[in-house]
Amino acid sequence: MGIRLEFVLIILIVMTIVLTTMVELTDPKATNIEHYKELEFHNTTFIDVDNKQMQAKLYTTYGLRKEGVLSLDKLRYHTKNIKLLLADKGTYKEDILYLDGNVSLQEKEGFLYITDHANYHQDTHMLHITSDFVAMMNKNIIKGKTLSYNTLQKEGNATKIDAVIYTSEK
Repeated sequence: MGIRLEFVLIILIVMTIVLTTMVELTDPKATNIEHYKELEFHNTTFIDVDNKQMQAKLYTTYGLRKEGVLSLDKLRYHTKNIKLLLADKGTYKEDILYLDGNVSLQEKEGFLYITDHANYHQDTHMLHITSDFVAMMNKNIIKGKTLSYNTLQKEGNATKIDAVIYTSEK
């Protein structure tokens, strides 16, 4: 009345199969990570160039790229028409730079714009100020609610403006 070797081997094989299918080899904490950093940097300068010259320059104290969106802190940006664009926070997504907190734009030979929120479209060179703003050049002061401004053609449309403009006599 002995146990046959084939019966013992079948039981061992079945137990091995059951145990291997029951054991989970992956770490559930590692697979549940939804967001991860693609790129992180500190005190970095980016220079956008084409075949002939520099197109734009951006400096930031901290940046993080996550899921294709670049977040920037304390950024400084300039191009051939923009002397200096400053903001506390910026988010770059699909050629649009979303600016928040102490946003200021100083044009070369033009106005200084100050606001809290703005969007800069890099491909069209349009600045859209989405909150109250103040624009100053010499003694000229313009205040308004919103502004769409083309930095290449130096043309803009504003809403609810209050302006003091000095003109020369002819």
